[in-house]
Amino acid sequence: MVKKRHRGKFDPSNPNPYELSRSRVENFLKCKACFWLEQIHKVKPPEIPSFTINTTTDILLKRDSDSVRGKSALPIWKEAGLGHMIPFDHEDLDKWTNSLHYGLNDSYFNTIHEETNIKFGGGIDDVFLNTQTDQIHLVDYKSQAQGTRSPDKYEVKPSSLNDPWKIGYKRQMDMYVWTARQKGFNVSNIGYFVYVDAQHKDIGGMLDDKNPSIAWMKFNASIIAYEADPSWVEPTLIEIKDFLINQSSIPNHTPKGDNFTGCDLGRYANEITEALKL
Repeated sequence: MVKKRHRGKFDPSNPNPYELSRSRVENFLKCKACFWLEQIHKVKPPEIPSFTINTTTDILLKRDSDSVRGKSALPIWKEAGLGHMIPFDHEDLDKWTNSLHYGLNDSYFNTIHEETNIKFGGGIDDVFLNTQTDQIHLVDYKSQAQGTRSPDKYEVKPSSLNDPWKIGYKRQMDMYVWTARQKGFNVSNIGYFVYVDAQHKDIGGMLDDKNPSIAWMKFNASIIAYEADPSWVEPTLIEIKDFLINQSSIPNHTPKGDNFTGCDLGRYANEITEALKL
């Protein structure tokens, strides 16, 4: 008999592992009220259009890696002094990158935390093998376009993880390193972000002269190392399980902060409620 998956709305009477994605844990960290509404009452926040151009760059960067997977390093890694890093070849890699079906079975990128009975996971972008240490390193692909809001003052800036809102990127790497370790892999705490940054300074245009139906965009490419801290992940899962079981009413929304924490949706809803009382 196939067990019915326990996902979406939390059911305390369901003995099957409760599926919780990396993005839902991020929601819990940002605003427990929004997390409570979605996981307990299935109240989803308003959807925003997905940035499919970012997904496209992810796909293309992975195809670059696929062209040499398990064989050699890509030129960008060699130029960064990381020629010992080659794309990791594993039979389940395509499943690991599938975020929509991460909880389907154990061959996807998930792990069951026994203490909480939470099946935790998500979809990773890529994995590289360190041929010097035999450890794997998780890799996240990112695309951006820095400086485009003020063309007259545009300058090429190096990509970094220093922007306050990129704390979510770092936490994602923390969570995925923890998950890979729970799956039994010899994974390094050092993860890598491969950034492609769209450029327009001193570029005449993007339409192809020979084929006007094709357009091209130039990106600067770089690799940023990040030392993950997965120590907080397990305590957070324990806190979440206690919250799911014992939180009987909605907590206060976490105010939106300057460091890109909190919930702007909750602030907006609260202000509407107050305005309608007038």
